[in-house]
Amino acid sequence: MRAVGVTEFGGPEALHLLDVPEVHAGPGEVRLRVTAAAVSPTDTYARNGTYAQRPGAPQEMPWIPGMDVAGVVDEVGEGTDTPLSVGDRVMGIVVPVGAHGGYREQIVLPAASVAPVPAGADDAAASTLPMNGLTARLALDRMGLAPGQVLAVTGAAGAFGGYVVQLAKVDGLVVVADAAEADRELVRSLGADVVLDRGAGFADAVLDRYPGGVDGLADGSLQGAEVARAVRDGGVVTTVRGYRGEDDALARGVRFEPVMVRDYAQNAAALDTLRAQAEAGEVTLRVADVLPAAEGATAHARLEAGGVRGRLVLQF
Repeated sequence: MRAVGVTEFGGPEALHLLDVPEVHAGPGEVRLRVTAAAVSPTDTYARNGTYAQRPGAPQEMPWIPGMDVAGVVDEVGEGTDTPLSVGDRVMGIVVPVGAHGGYREQIVLPAASVAPVPAGADDAAASTLPMNGLTARLALDRMGLAPGQVLAVTGAAGAFGGYVVQLAKVDGLVVVADAAEADRELVRSLGADVVLDRGAGFADAVLDRYPGGVDGLADGSLQGAEVARAVRDGGVVTTVRGYRGEDDALARGVRFEPVMVRDYAQNAAALDTLRAQAEAGEVTLRVADVLPAAEGATAHARLEAGGVRGRLVLQF
């Protein structure tokens, strides 16, 4: 079967079509015939070799990126307890390890990592939901804010930030989000109550409006200490790159919650709830463009050039 990956780490041009062996579902697993795979910033770290430097990471080639897929169930492992059947249209989250990534025509996943495609959504749109939607859900669950409390969100126009905004509103939170001028209407449409300029002045603008600081912060744009100062004493910050805070924030009792989506990668109930929320219009599936799988290098180059809103999707 075909896959898109690298046999040598490098820039976008390192991605190319590969032939890889067929795989089969075992107990507790299902196999998908993949039709769409979303392209995310984390995929670039698989491509350029960053993830291969982690302790215990496999060193063999190829490396195949991709954490989000959609397609059709074409095999259910023996004894697998799942409501899914062969022929069902589904979406799934992939925890990639070396060659096990989503940019491929066929993939085996734990049945708990797969849920039906939202009604009315095509496969490209469905493939944009699992990883970022689950990361946003995990972030909000770890923060544990109560309805009526105030959450600040950086990177609100991005996939993770956008889902945080929408899910926070469903949870009854007041949302203060950042946006560039060109993204203000988008972020408002996602439900943000207050939209402030993105960048170095965001924390000061938040503190001008909420002098005691906000209750929580989802730091999707990785600004760290610069924006953590906008959180009140005893508040909470959730981060997506392992950031655990600076001494001054920790001294104020600010709690830092780094989130790793692998912790929710087999949370079938959370993924199915996201499906239902997409069907209800509570979360928005945003596709920037759909490209043939053979144009994976082009997709990565466009992503790294910046300014992409929504997800680029590879089509098999």
